[in-house]
Amino acid sequence: MRQGRAIRQRPASGARSFARRLALAAAVVFTLADAAPAIAAQPPHRVVSMNVCTDQLAMLLAGEGQLYSVSYLASDPSASVLAGEAGRYVVNHGLAEEVFLMSPDLVIAGTYTTRTTVALLRRLGFRVEEFAPVNSFADIREHITRMGEILGRQEKAAELIAQMDAELAGLSAQPPSRKTVALYYANNYTSGAGTLVDETVKAAGLVNIADKLDLQGTNQLPLELLVLNNPDLIVTSEGEYAAPALAEQGYVHPAFKALTAGRKAVNVPAKYTICGAPFTLEAARIMRDAAQEGKAQ
Repeated sequence: MRQGRAIRQRPASGARSFARRLALAAAVVFTLADAAPAIAAQPPHRVVSMNVCTDQLAMLLAGEGQLYSVSYLASDPSASVLAGEAGRYVVNHGLAEEVFLMSPDLVIAGTYTTRTTVALLRRLGFRVEEFAPVNSFADIREHITRMGEILGRQEKAAELIAQMDAELAGLSAQPPSRKTVALYYANNYTSGAGTLVDETVKAAGLVNIADKLDLQGTNQLPLELLVLNNPDLIVTSEGEYAAPALAEQGYVHPAFKALTAGRKAVNVPAKYTICGAPFTLEAARIMRDAAQEGKAQ
């Protein structure tokens, strides 16, 4: 009988032990959460970024040894301008368990970055800062400023903004060509008002035919409308795919080939406009130079 009573008592003892462990874990989480403002007051020294855009901003601004990990997309040359520098950092795939084991004191993510991971990391008491997509040069300034504040690198942020503004001023000082441009991407997509690409068109001194067609945001531009509007310059992202893809079938259509024969098409790598940063101005320079060199007549 004593043995039976001992057996019956074990589950209660195990339950009490589990409850104590759970309470301890909860206490740790709440303690970390309460300490977050104090931690945030000091520049972070072990930063993990989970988004290709925050990856690049952090790489541009972080101090030596401050940035620990970037996303796997940071090393993709089709998506990241700083792909060559990404190899200096540990790679992450946006998984909560791998980020947890890195023990960061700051996690940076995009507002569309794996939502489950972000929620779990916050529940565990990690400080997570999110950045929304960029749609303008004003947004770029705001993001650089905020990233500089988060990393404690305000002077470097001010330097980057000043450099970008000087380059923008240099572009605007040149007489605008006022030639028309069509942005024509895979699956017949284009960029209209309210997009970062549209801002680069204006910075280049060109006119986006999306304005004439009242196309806003990311929208589709049928090949028929492209041909009918006969723009001076067509900006493509041809070659974005490593192998032939149906998404780029518009580029091999006879009508498109006739429209672009010998003079009208220029390729602007998407990596310059996927994320907003000072390097985004390279897209404007490519378009401006194409218009000035006689590719658009």
